[in-house]
Amino acid sequence: MLRFLVRRSLGALVIIFLISAITFFLFFALPSEPALLACGKNCSPEAVALIKRNLGLDEPVPLQFWHYLAGIFAGRDFAVGRCHAPCLGYSFNDSQPVWETILDRYPTTLSLTVGGTVVFLVVGVGIGMVAAARRGTVTDKFFSSLSLIGNSLQIYFVGVIALWLLVDTWGVLDNPEYTPLTEDPARWFTGLLLPWLILSIIFVANYSRMTRSQMIEQLDEEHVRTARAKGMSRRTVFFRYAWRGALAPIVTIVGIDLGSLFGGAMITEFTFGLHGLGRLAVNSVTEKDLPMLMGVMLFSCTAIVVANIIVDALYAYIDPRVRLA
Repeated sequence: MLRFLVRRSLGALVIIFLISAITFFLFFALPSEPALLACGKNCSPEAVALIKRNLGLDEPVPLQFWHYLAGIFAGRDFAVGRCHAPCLGYSFNDSQPVWETILDRYPTTLSLTVGGTVVFLVVGVGIGMVAAARRGTVTDKFFSSLSLIGNSLQIYFVGVIALWLLVDTWGVLDNPEYTPLTEDPARWFTGLLLPWLILSIIFVANYSRMTRSQMIEQLDEEHVRTARAKGMSRRTVFFRYAWRGALAPIVTIVGIDLGSLFGGAMITEFTFGLHGLGRLAVNSVTEKDLPMLMGVMLFSCTAIVVANIIVDALYAYIDPRVRLA
C-alpha cells in the first residue's frame, strides 16, 4: 500500500507540474500584456514598467515560471513585500494574495460540496438499490423514468424556478447564503439546503441508474447465485455479496465528482449567488485576473488528483479482487 501511494503521489506531482506549466505559458501566449491588465485602463508606460518590476514580469518567462514554482513551496519576495508559502502571486483586481483569497472562498465551496454529496449519495444509491431489488416491477419503471427526467434537467433552469417558488413565492426555504458552520449551525444548514437539493438532482439521476445497473449485474454473478443456493437470506445476499461488488464503480465516480466539486461548483454558485471557488474562477476569467485564475486552476487540479488517489487506495478495502500491485 505504501509503495502504491508513493508511486501515485509522484505521478500526481508530475500531472500537477504539467498542468501548471501549460497554464503558466498560456498566460503569456495571450495577446494582452499582463502588466497592462494589472494596471487597468488609461495606464502610462511608466506605470506599466513599475508593475513589471514589482511583480517580476520583466524577467524571462522560463525564469518567471521557476520563481512561481519556488514560491509555492518556499515563498517569494516581490517589490511590494514578502509572499509566504504557498505563494500563488497577487491578484490583478484587488492586489490581494491569491492563496488568501482562495482560503477565504473555499469554505463556501466545501460546505456546498459536502452537503450536496451526502444528499445525492443517500438518495441516488438508495433509489438504485430499491429499483434493482424490484427489477421489472412498477417501482423499478417509476424510478427509472424519474432518473431519466432528472438527468435531462439543468441546474441553472431548475435552480431559478426553485428560487422563485420555494423562496420568493411560498417562503418555505430561506434565501441561499453561506454562514460559517462554527458561527451559526442552523443558518449554515438552512442557507445551503436549497443549493444542496438542486445540486443533487442531476447527480441523483446518474447514481441511481449506475447503482441499479451494477446491482443487477452483481446479482447475476456466480458467487451471488452460489450464496443464494446455499440458503442464505435475501438480505444477506443483497448487501453482503452483491452490494460490495457493485460499490467499486460507484466509488470511482464519486471520487471524480468530488474532486470536480471541490474545485468549484460554478453553475450552482452563480445560480444561488454563493461566493465560492467556482464563482471566483468565472470572475477571474471575465476580469482577466490571470494570477487568480491560475491559482484556482492549480487548486482545482490538485483536488481532483488527490481525490482519485484516495479512491484508488480504497479499492483494496472495497473489493478483495483488486490488487494494488
